[in-house]
Amino acid sequence: MNLILNHENCSGCGVCKLACSIINFKQVTSAKALLRIEGLFPAPGHYQIHFCDQCGICAEVCPVEAIELEDGIYRINEEECSACHECVEACPQSVMIIKGEDDMPAKCILCGECTQVCPREAIMISEKENIAEGK
Repeated sequence: MNLILNHENCSGCGVCKLACSIINFKQVTSAKALLRIEGLFPAPGHYQIHFCDQCGICAEVCPVEAIELEDGIYRINEEECSACHECVEACPQSVMIIKGEDDMPAKCILCGECTQVCPREAIMISEKENIAEGK
């Protein structure tokens, strides 16, 4: 599964970020979202959605090899992770976070919850192999 982004449809409402934090952390806070919405001001109503595209850079920089590829998705093995946060710093999309409660990094595993709540179809699910972005 992959995500398809249609940035032109994004209103910046942040419902996707709230759904992400609820599903992954049982908290209603957009600060814990594993995706990011960037307002491209001064253009009114223009937003850019950023999410983990499973590029693997986080796994490449992990000194203890705690980020593993499983079924096309990079997952953090918290038992192996040393919480050095090199993966968070290396993320080209700036969408990895550090969980405050245990200091561990977290990243999107393509659960798709954001797609279920997006009212404007700015984020959609695709079963295709490659991640695409709508124009």
